[in-house]
Amino acid sequence: MKQFELKRVKDLLKIDLTNLIIESKKEGFLFLERLINDYENGTNTFSKPGEFLYGVFNQEGLVIAIGGINKDPFSTNERIGRLRRFYVSKDDRRKGVGRSLVTRILKDASEHYEHIVLYTEHADMFYSSLGFIKDNSFSKSTHSLNL
Repeated sequence: MKQFELKRVKDLLKIDLTNLIIESKKEGFLFLERLINDYENGTNTFSKPGEFLYGVFNQEGLVIAIGGINKDPFSTNERIGRLRRFYVSKDDRRKGVGRSLVTRILKDASEHYEHIVLYTEHADMFYSSLGFIKDNSFSKSTHSLNL
């Protein structure tokens, strides 16, 4: 039985990401703070066609993971999506949370994109286990997946 609920985030500003942001910054990741800033200033609200943002919530309703997909901003090809702002809390890693989140994002993305790309310095094994291949042929990407 899953101990979490995955749902689409329609208004990021109504969700408390404080704990995830603090934890991610301690690990040296600044992209969750950037997620909030981009959302607040309208730069990236994951609201264009084919764009989605999902949160994973524990039984207490706290966000334990987040991630989304945009049309790849580094490509002119409308059929390339980019997995972005993906983070799973340290305590919830290796429990299927991240796999469930990516699987849901890819399912929804398959209606809009032919290729999914991402950039990571630390999660090669995780993304490879989901079928992504190391591939730097797409701009500012380390991995890709053909849908």
